[in-house]
Amino acid sequence: MKHNELLHKIDTLQAKIAVIGLGYVGLPLVVGLARAGFRVIGIEVDPNKVDKINRGENYIGDVNPDELRRFVDEGCLTATTDFSVLNEIDVVIICVPTPLNKTGDPDISAIVGARDEVVKYLHVQQLIILESTSYPGTVNELILPSLTESGLKAGTDFFLAFSPERVDPNNRVYTVENTPKVVGGVTAACTETAAAVYGKLVDHVVPVSSPATAEMVKLLENTFRSINIGLANEVAIMCRILGLDVWEVIEAAATKPFGFMPFYPGPGLGGHCIPVDPSYLSWKLRALKYRTRFIDLATEINSTMPEYVVQLVISALNDEGKALKGAKALLLGVAYKPDVDDIRESPALDVMQLLAKAGAEIIYHDPWVPTISQDGDVLKSVEFNPGCIGDMDVVVILTDHSDVDYETVCSNARLIIDTRNATKDVLSPNARIVKI
Repeated sequence: MKHNELLHKIDTLQAKIAVIGLGYVGLPLVVGLARAGFRVIGIEVDPNKVDKINRGENYIGDVNPDELRRFVDEGCLTATTDFSVLNEIDVVIICVPTPLNKTGDPDISAIVGARDEVVKYLHVQQLIILESTSYPGTVNELILPSLTESGLKAGTDFFLAFSPERVDPNNRVYTVENTPKVVGGVTAACTETAAAVYGKLVDHVVPVSSPATAEMVKLLENTFRSINIGLANEVAIMCRILGLDVWEVIEAAATKPFGFMPFYPGPGLGGHCIPVDPSYLSWKLRALKYRTRFIDLATEINSTMPEYVVQLVISALNDEGKALKGAKALLLGVAYKPDVDDIRESPALDVMQLLAKAGAEIIYHDPWVPTISQDGDVLKSVEFNPGCIGDMDVVVILTDHSDVDYETVCSNARLIIDTRNATKDVLSPNARIVKI
């Protein structure tokens, strides 16, 4: 009966929803839920973000600022730092960060913190969904026992599920609405209730048998990418040894209409998901005395790519009769992927640090990232102009932003290290170009 009551509130858009965590995942979700017709409250520990949202100010690239402002003005979207609002909430969705700690192990402290707040205000007819990426077993082992300490029973009194986020920043094709949503509840009723919420938001919901299955789905998706990027990076190294152009090899292979999916090399892995998620799986399996050999090898290859890029810079400068120490280097792009302002786990920062440590004079240009903090210093993106480019001993392209004029780069630079094949279709009458 309680199950049916909550389903009715969801179906009629009367359910009040709270999203804990208003970052790259949480804020687009809040806006999407408001668009679907729900009344939504965002809960965030950062008061600056809360103030911005309540003023209708956007800080996430994938969110339409006009739409956010309209929902705030209409009163269907608000933000707060006060977890006590959960007393009046029907659906709680947890979207907090899950990085790795300094030892490379999962840091789930934000999940634990959110769980403890939910426990304080847990009540009957409440649905809790975890979206934060974690190891298989997190919901059943870390969240469920704490929620049942109250005497309430999952599947009848309250409902609990996992639904992995599938956010791809700056993807204009696949958005929250048209990306299928995997949902796994601790009971069939939990799955059904969580699927009902997402059914109002997305085009296609994919129910699975358990939270652990849904957790594994997320890790498989990004482990697949990590391993294949690792292969592409190793192929790039092999092609350089063999005197071949890895980009030409991959593009030719990609013409095969079956049995091949192109992945591309680069200076390393970036973003919150791909460098991090495989480590969650590897950590979990280590505890069960199993070694994840593919993951470990891919991690080893991908994590050494910044050093490989620096060696390319050293070798190319040597060919010009110059040393890296004292060389002036312009780094183009520090975001982890094109046309975003996200620098989380960006390999460009590792390349920058290694070059600076070796004595190079480093400046950077990134139209999306005006400032960065590096070793306690705040660096500002320099103006993009021919004079600056021409004054450099080497230009290193680390992120291929679409709004960078690579013709100007090639026309004015003397030496270019291109880790993204950004200069593929550009004539370079003056510059010597070394590709990864």
